[in-house]
Amino acid sequence: MTIGWYVHHHGAGHLHRFLAVREHLGADVVGMGSMPRPAAVPPEGWIALPGDVPEGEPDDPTAGGALHWVPRGVPGLRDRTAAIAAWVAAARPSAFVVDVSVEVALLARLLSVPTVLVAQRGRRTDRPHRLAHDAASAVLAPWTSASHAPGDGPPEDRLVLCGAVSRFDGLPAPSPRVPAREPGRVLLLVGAGGHALRAPDVAAAAAATPGVRWDVAGALRVPDAPGVRDHGPRADVRALLHEADVVVGTAGGNVVAEVAAARRPLVLLPQDRPFAEQHRQAELLGAAGLATALPAWPAADAWPALLREAAERGTDGWAVHHDGRGAHRMAAAVRAVAE
Repeated sequence: MTIGWYVHHHGAGHLHRFLAVREHLGADVVGMGSMPRPAAVPPEGWIALPGDVPEGEPDDPTAGGALHWVPRGVPGLRDRTAAIAAWVAAARPSAFVVDVSVEVALLARLLSVPTVLVAQRGRRTDRPHRLAHDAASAVLAPWTSASHAPGDGPPEDRLVLCGAVSRFDGLPAPSPRVPAREPGRVLLLVGAGGHALRAPDVAAAAAATPGVRWDVAGALRVPDAPGVRDHGPRADVRALLHEADVVVGTAGGNVVAEVAAARRPLVLLPQDRPFAEQHRQAELLGAAGLATALPAWPAADAWPALLREAAERGTDGWAVHHDGRGAHRMAAAVRAVAE
């Protein structure tokens, strides 16, 4: 049994999810995407696709609103589409997982392959999403009923609520440390994919919370200052999570999954994404009592109360969002379509 898996290049969560689920599929899995082959994937398990961005302004990128990204006259888009079709013709996969692209999902289905889509947060009821959902054999949600919002787009009759998937699932905690109710360590975790956070605001937050150390990891660089230490984009996130009493993070699925897996209190700062993905994520997790959701970075003097509130909420609620079995459920749902 052969399974294809398209991995979107924006952010880190799509790739981490592919790597986590791939281990449980028990099939020949071939990933493909615009990024370089991940080190954990053998050469025969990855197809590097050309980019699909035009040199100038895109010409009719949505085909009159029917699709999301099909600009006319882009050689890379033609070449990547041909590469996917050629692989399908040669490998004859039993199923094709798409995380995420309406156009790749429809291409695979047009090539007579059952498709499995990975859902994202946000209100995805537009015409292209409806078409891809209607054509799919299954849609996998990396969340549970605790924060599910029926009507946001994915069809309920084919939706599988799998729970969050973290790259750290199955690994023992680096230490049994329990978060303190009076926070002494805060981790600011900034996911890939773009953000509007500013280093001076972090310094101001640290100055307003004396006695608290702010560790910064991910896509924001902050000069080391009193109470602030920048660990950079290649930080040991797993270790930092388990040293933190509270995590302040952007609201992408990857950041949320890793915080949930580490069982740490979370303050969310959603960033702008298509379909208000991160804002919807923060809204739903906040309503479920799993995180503090903020519309934007607050005034510096608000941080002491915000950190105390998050720490006092505790971490027991994360078990309803992440139980460490999300990758297993996704793999089982893909196999059910492929077999």
